[in-house]
Amino acid sequence: MKPTAFIDRDGTINIDGGYINNPDNFEIYPFAAQALRMLNTADWSVVIVTNQSGIGRGFYTTEIMNAIHAKMYGYFAAQGVKIDGLYYCPHDPNSKIEEYRKDCNCRKPKTGMFEQAIRELSADTKNMVVVGDKYGDMEAGFKIGAKTILVNTGYGRGEFEQKSHLWRQLPDHRAENLLEAVRIIIDYKN
Repeated sequence: MKPTAFIDRDGTINIDGGYINNPDNFEIYPFAAQALRMLNTADWSVVIVTNQSGIGRGFYTTEIMNAIHAKMYGYFAAQGVKIDGLYYCPHDPNSKIEEYRKDCNCRKPKTGMFEQAIRELSADTKNMVVVGDKYGDMEAGFKIGAKTILVNTGYGRGEFEQKSHLWRQLPDHRAENLLEAVRIIIDYKN
């Protein structure tokens, strides 16, 4: 069993360009590879969990998302980074495409993707961290008993400044970006 870092994709690993419908528009933050490599070196599992309702809403196909993920995996592999798992949710209750129109258990802030990863990867449930740029990421982390880190990249800074007064619970930490979040995570284990 390994400690596990659950990391949101859009706004945390890559620039959130809205519904990214072309691999050429998928831009990974320059600090992301260093951050994930540090987790690898510290023997943390790296798991990406991402809502991708753009599939169900008809903005892009599963094939396009798979091409984006292939680009991401290729980039990280070339940088010496190992991704232990990637889980995505294509569902949305208002989807245009019927097969994706559902109120599922996997769409964050629900915990289905996390629970699946915990089972499949034998995660150490006493050492889990969720990193993301939206309160939904934090809520999922609270529900699974993980530490939570809200990054200021993507929607993070705006979400915190505009909405945190409405939140039932605040994240355990805030970080400027994924690299700073990883430094916090590594300190948890020391």
